[in-house]
Amino acid sequence: MTATAFYVPFGDGEFAATPATAGPWGPDLQHGGPPAALAARELERLPGGGDLRLARVTVDILRPVPVAPLTVSAEVARPGRRAQLVAATVRARGEPVLRVTGWRVAAAPAAVPPAGAPAPPPPLPGPQPRPSAQGFHLDGYMAAVEWRFAEGAFDLPGPATAWARTSLDLVAGEPMSPVQRVLLLADSGNGVGTAVDRARWLSINTDLAVSLHREPEGDWLCLRSDTTITPGATAVTETLLLDESGAVGRATQTLVVDALPTAA
Repeated sequence: MTATAFYVPFGDGEFAATPATAGPWGPDLQHGGPPAALAARELERLPGGGDLRLARVTVDILRPVPVAPLTVSAEVARPGRRAQLVAATVRARGEPVLRVTGWRVAAAPAAVPPAGAPAPPPPLPGPQPRPSAQGFHLDGYMAAVEWRFAEGAFDLPGPATAWARTSLDLVAGEPMSPVQRVLLLADSGNGVGTAVDRARWLSINTDLAVSLHREPEGDWLCLRSDTTITPGATAVTETLLLDESGAVGRATQTLVVDALPTAA
């Protein structure tokens, strides 16, 4: 049976993960995007936010997330009138797998002068074939998201730009919020803008930090991603996030890069 959502709610903060959450590493491990979006959903639902908006979300991935029931809890860690720190923990089989924090901040006054260089989005390409990559699981998250590359491809190292959208609910029966949609897709930045040959090198992110100066509109999100690797040090992916009107924010990811055992 084809999944219509990434998660099905059980109640009391517990959710069943559907096969659509499975990432490229195999059918038993979730992609980072769905559980990050699920945590953002809990942050948005916390009471006491008033007119504050969730402008930044930071996700620390503590361990691989199994395709198994998840429990999500959230709290206001630091109340405030102009800024609130909120936090969530995602658990699988009783163990924390994601630790997530966010800042809910007051909106800038309408009279404040706008600032920032315009970042026009690339044209949305027409439909493209599903991604293919030998040795990767492509029937979960990768199939649940429609990908259209304006520059580069998943199997071509280097900076790349891709539009992405999904027709699935995050949680069955609920409309997905713009922030949830961003978290669902932004974790793919290091896959869009990979810098290594995936047949030889492991490249996985330990975290995801998303800052939004406005919420995206529409179903499509554009990721303009580039990865920097310093031999003997570490690697970072930086992603400009855009909708069809222009830039909405940025995402960064810290990466672990290592030789695959079969390529060593």
